[in-house]
Amino acid sequence: MKKIVISLLLIIALASCHFDKNIVPKEKKSTAEKTSDTIRIANDSLEYEVIIIDSGFNSWLYGNAKPRGFYSESYLENRNQIYVTEWNNRVMQPQRYNNLYEMQINYDRNIHYGYEVNYLIYNYMIYFQITNKQQLGGFVPRP
Repeated sequence: MKKIVISLLLIIALASCHFDKNIVPKEKKSTAEKTSDTIRIANDSLEYEVIIIDSGFNSWLYGNAKPRGFYSESYLENRNQIYVTEWNNRVMQPQRYNNLYEMQINYDRNIHYGYEVNYLIYNYMIYFQITNKQQLGGFVPRP
């Protein structure tokens, strides 16, 4: 199953799977789990699974993030590409960034991850930048 795992230490992995790409909003999924600061989205209609483990992200997501549907999927994909490219550049410079960026993110703009996956990656990147006082896109992120 393809997984995108993001944590405080930023453990990220992708593995293959063959599910339908239709995305069901997380609140309506029977297998969606929310436990403390862990958000996991998985069901048979997802091709990619996102697991985000980061102290405070769950409450930040529900308290500060724009609601689902506020941004278009193409906007989220474009921003994610910018953020992930800069993230991966910083992974290669651990001395400069105090090992804040542990592992590269394998985000391919040619793969259709679906709205929910892009929404969570985007919001995690915003959260990460705000809480760690970083700028991944050359501009100050806003929730």
